[in-house]
Amino acid sequence: MRYQKIPDETVRRLPVYLRGALHLSRCGVESTSSEKLADLIGVEPWQIRKDFSYFGDFDTPGVGYDLSSLVSRVNNILRLDAGHKAALVGVGNLGSALLAYPGFRTYGFEIVAAFDIDRRKIGRRQAGVSIEDMAALGALNTCGLHLGIIAVPETASQDIADAIVKAGIKGILTFSPRRIAVPRGVKVITIDIAIDLARLPYYLPSNRR
Repeated sequence: MRYQKIPDETVRRLPVYLRGALHLSRCGVESTSSEKLADLIGVEPWQIRKDFSYFGDFDTPGVGYDLSSLVSRVNNILRLDAGHKAALVGVGNLGSALLAYPGFRTYGFEIVAAFDIDRRKIGRRQAGVSIEDMAALGALNTCGLHLGIIAVPETASQDIADAIVKAGIKGILTFSPRRIAVPRGVKVITIDIAIDLARLPYYLPSNRR
C-alpha cells in the first residue's frame, strides 16, 4: 500500500518508533501509551499521535498501543516485513564495519553482495559475504537487488551511483558527503557523520564572548 503526501520527517521518525516498540516488546511489555513511548525515544507524545494519524487508528481508547500490532503495522508501512537484501560497494574500514554490523537484521536487512577495487580483497569472504570485483557491478541486474550502500571515497561516489542505478538499484544509502544525482524514481539517503558531529560544538558550554 502506498501512502500519499506523508511528510519526510514523519517517515524518518517511524523507524525510531519501531525501535522503541521493539525494545518494549523485548522487555515483556504488551501495550504502551504515546506518553510512555515518547519518554523512551525522546519525542513529544503529540508528535507520535500526529505521525500515526496519517496511517489510521493505531491505539485503543483506554488501552493504548498494542505493541505486537504496532510493530506489525509500522513494519508494513515501511515495507520491512518482507525483508530486503542489499549490495555494498566499498569494503574499506567503513564498509567492513557495515558488513559486520548485526543491527541491520533487526529491520529485515541483509547485505548479500559486496564489491571493491582492491585486488587483495576480491575473492575473499568477509562476514559471510564474497567480495567481488567492482567491474562486476552490472551483475546486480541478475540478482534482483534493489538496495545499494555506497561506502567509497567522495570522488568515486557519483560514478558508483551511476553504475548501480544502471544495474537496477532503486534505493541508495550513501556515506559520501558529495551530492549524488540520480534519475527520477531512485531514492538517495545520505549519512554524513562529520556534518552531524559539526553541529555538536554549538550546543556545548563556551567561554567565547
